[in-house]
Amino acid sequence: MDFDGILALIADDMAAVDKAIHERLKSNVSLINQLSFYIVNGGGKRIRPMLVLLSARAAGYTGTEHIRLSTVIEFIHTATLLHDDVVDASELRRGQETANAVWGNEASVLVGDFLYSRAFEMMVEVRNPRIMEIMAHTTNTIAEGEVLQLLNTNNAETSESSYLEVIHCKTAKLFEAASQIGAVISRSDPDEENALAKFGMHIGAAFQLIDDVLDYSASSEQMGKNIGDDLAEGKPTLPLIYAMRVGTPEQAATIRHAIEAGGLENIESVLKTIESTNALAYTARAAQIEVQLAIEAIEPIPASPYKDALIALAEFSVKRNY
Repeated sequence: MDFDGILALIADDMAAVDKAIHERLKSNVSLINQLSFYIVNGGGKRIRPMLVLLSARAAGYTGTEHIRLSTVIEFIHTATLLHDDVVDASELRRGQETANAVWGNEASVLVGDFLYSRAFEMMVEVRNPRIMEIMAHTTNTIAEGEVLQLLNTNNAETSESSYLEVIHCKTAKLFEAASQIGAVISRSDPDEENALAKFGMHIGAAFQLIDDVLDYSASSEQMGKNIGDDLAEGKPTLPLIYAMRVGTPEQAATIRHAIEAGGLENIESVLKTIESTNALAYTARAAQIEVQLAIEAIEPIPASPYKDALIALAEFSVKRNY
């Protein structure tokens, strides 16, 4: 099953999610409508909502709350994008100008806050304390991950384990929550809930690791952002950490300086070092290991087309080029 096959399997559910997103974005404040619609319609793959839908269906769910919760997950994700782009001073995302580049930092932060609060309004409507518990913990963990990443910025001493902690908090946690709440609303037993939560966590880590690879290998047209953006922001991602570890002292010094100074003045030297040390292959292997762990995690889930789609989504996470 390819990505189009996954979308075809849940086409009705995804259409319902898109409808809910547009209905619940509405506000009496025109700027909120303009900015939030701009970023939500900006070409995202909706992977996180897909995880809610597929996990719920794989666990046997037949109700409609998975639509509302998929929307909640997308709003939280979108809020983090708005805040991230302000913190990183990003100018391009998904091939278009970032919201902060169009409307300014103040508007982006405040509309991000609106999306967070709208998500929690919708969570309350589900009337499930377990969902509230999971999502409250998730958003708190994401915030911690953002702060950890900030502390690592321009820090060339960041270790691989420290970096993996950041991506598990900042990125993988929302994937984990998306898969887990699909099990919760299905009233799955603890083993199945834990299995789907682990699946989401591992696929989320794989997604971020492949993003790290693509930051130095995909074209800006494919990625929808500028090549080397992470380096320009002084972020020590895994390809850089690995290249410093195995490269020559001169190569390590070049990358160290690039991380500490930020910017792209030495991007050509950095790219050559990444290539000569096979740092992208190392990072891709780390992502593949995460995918394998994800697939192994959902062995307790009964066979179904939806389980097959979850496995296909995990495999897509490492094969994609955007």
